[in-house]
Amino acid sequence: MAGALQFATSLYLRRFTDAYNRTVWRDPMAQLRGRAGRDDPYPIYERVRSIGSVVPTRLGSFISPSHPVCNFVLRDRRFGVRSGERVQTSDEFDMSFLDMDPPDHTRLRRLAQPFFSPKLMAGYRPRVVAQVDSLLDAAAAKGSFDLVSSFAAPLPIAVITDLLGVPDADAAQFSSVGTVIGSALSGIRSLSHAARLRAANETLTELFGDLFELRRVSPADDVISHLVAAPSAQIQPSELRPMCTLLLVAGFETTVNLIGNAVNALLAHPAQWRDLCDDPAALAGPAIEETLRWDPPVQRTARCALEDLDVDGVPVKRGQYVITMLAAANRDPAVFSRAGTFDIHRTLQADHLAFSSGIHYCVGAPLARMEATIGLQRLAERMPGLARAGTLRRRTSGIVRGPIHFPVRADGPAATAAAGRRVAPGGRPLAG
Repeated sequence: MAGALQFATSLYLRRFTDAYNRTVWRDPMAQLRGRAGRDDPYPIYERVRSIGSVVPTRLGSFISPSHPVCNFVLRDRRFGVRSGERVQTSDEFDMSFLDMDPPDHTRLRRLAQPFFSPKLMAGYRPRVVAQVDSLLDAAAAKGSFDLVSSFAAPLPIAVITDLLGVPDADAAQFSSVGTVIGSALSGIRSLSHAARLRAANETLTELFGDLFELRRVSPADDVISHLVAAPSAQIQPSELRPMCTLLLVAGFETTVNLIGNAVNALLAHPAQWRDLCDDPAALAGPAIEETLRWDPPVQRTARCALEDLDVDGVPVKRGQYVITMLAAANRDPAVFSRAGTFDIHRTLQADHLAFSSGIHYCVGAPLARMEATIGLQRLAERMPGLARAGTLRRRTSGIVRGPIHFPVRADGPAATAAAGRRVAPGGRPLAG
């Protein structure tokens, strides 16, 4: 009881502090954690950019909207993801090596990396195509559908659960769990939010506990079978569940929001949607890359200085955090021409930072790119008349950005003709 009271007091004090800093001091980090940061953070990013490349906040940390600065901070080994020995609190979710520095990060990432190599992902392509076609068959039959729950979420959930070896995966359950965890990345908002996070944690603990036992007795050709058979020098028993949780959640949450953001941007730019529908095979990949630059699923991440150092002329002390505003860096006008313009025909002058950079570059990037590109290509091929059918509702997280509810309809004249036929990967109709 005392622990719950202490947690509640800390939670509501934090909310009061955020509100005070947001309204009285117009602190940009406090604003990003509010509704404005959820609905449209980009004006806030530009206000920060007008102040400087490394800007202090009232919490003692720094924020940067600069692409060169963010890239430097993410790559420099004088920064880490934590300031010291991590002590997990009741409102945190253990995200395995995502929350670790070397050497533990190196050891666990090296174990996970081979399962997400481009070569292995190529072997998954036929399964992704088949899953996309099955989902679009069902969506076309309904006419109007929710892009998230009917397409963007079940696609990557089916793929990552298959890759991990989760039998009879419940797409709705995993989608719900991923949404809770993604929303918690910005911090716990209420006691009920904390309760949902605990329930999600318990669900995954039970799921993986049973699955680990199954794969020890009956191994298969999947990630979990390989992990439970790995020697303790590579992974400790206590590290198994957090590792699988990270791979599961990161394996679908990024793609869900990437597909949602891509379709939202394209429908907001009808001429570019028509361009995509005219040549889906050639433009689906560039459209996904431009979405990653222009409106990425992960908006920011943080690094802690492991020693005193200078960042673009600003002294940063050991233990202070620099929050790299990835989405702001991706619209840095010093790096990208027409940085605030969405353009699927763009030739990038530099790498975007949507998947981070340095040693924490997203291990699942090849999978997310493949799923999103195939999904968008097939959507454009089969539903060129796609249109909004209601109000888009966004996730409440300020870190993970994407729609949680996106009603659309596929009843345009071109879509009606396309819905009854299969289309080959190059855009050619298939017989039958």
